[in-house]
Amino acid sequence: MAKRCLLQHQHAFWRPAQSTRLGDRMTIEIVLADCHQIIRRGLAQLLAGEPDMIVVGEAEDYLTTIKLIQEFSPRVVIMDISMPDMNGVEATRRILSQYSRVKVIGLSMHSDSLFVLNMLNAGASGYLLKDCAVEELVKAIHTVVTKKIYLSASLSDMLVTDLANKFSLDDYPSR
Repeated sequence: MAKRCLLQHQHAFWRPAQSTRLGDRMTIEIVLADCHQIIRRGLAQLLAGEPDMIVVGEAEDYLTTIKLIQEFSPRVVIMDISMPDMNGVEATRRILSQYSRVKVIGLSMHSDSLFVLNMLNAGASGYLLKDCAVEELVKAIHTVVTKKIYLSASLSDMLVTDLANKFSLDDYPSR
């Protein structure tokens, strides 16, 4: 079983862990990137109850996130959009340019379609609002590690509505 001791190192918290096989599933290593410590700690505690997931690191900024990715090679990074040294969109773009196997899930209070689309265009595999239930976050993590995109139902509805409002059949030339 993975060791779940909490260590403090500068601005990061991490739990050393090695991948373990649980039946047919591998443990999903996760880095939490959010500038608010209470959010990171709360998410870590909630995810600690998931038998196939382990939070290996907590970062309050982009540079710490990169250090944790280099050290622990997580499968998932849960990324806030508003980070102090670099916004989550640019951080996602840079992370994925160096670590293409990492899956990034945007977790934000911003529900505007521009934020969602910018994260997806940067390469994020999912986007959730911070008011989502932990069950939805767990579902999103399981979804993105299978190389699929995850958006909450409310965000999907909003994006489709926005898209439908921007385009109509009249916008396309007839053949």
